[in-house]
Amino acid sequence: MSPSAIPFWAHKSLSQMTPEEWESLCDGCAKCCLHRFEDEETREIQFTNVCCRYLDQSVCRCSDYPNRSINVPDCVSITLEVLEDPYWLPESCAYRLLAEGKPLPEWHPLVSGTGETVIYSGNSVGGRVISELQADDLDHHIIDWIR
Repeated sequence: MSPSAIPFWAHKSLSQMTPEEWESLCDGCAKCCLHRFEDEETREIQFTNVCCRYLDQSVCRCSDYPNRSINVPDCVSITLEVLEDPYWLPESCAYRLLAEGKPLPEWHPLVSGTGETVIYSGNSVGGRVISELQADDLDHHIIDWIR
């Protein structure tokens, strides 16, 4: 296979990617936009079905992406430093997968050629979450359908 036929994520390290390539790794599942709990001793993560108020649920993207860290100071931007220990990211996250030396799944838009496969595969939070503006006690919103 010629080098040009090999997809960039299969032959470049995360540190070699252009900003456009880096951003294209996001599959639009919006799992990282959900509130979660972490057991500090075990590092076990429990996700909720409560999303950030800035998540546009119709497209599963941040409605103010350029200002996300200003709007939500604890919103984490995915960087190489964050990926040194990505345990808290969903197991299906492309950034985490590549950081762990694993391939992208068949349903990832870069592999399938369409974002619809994220929905069809059950990996999108679209239609399954509520805004933090509507939620009561987060303990009542813990879910088990995210990996």
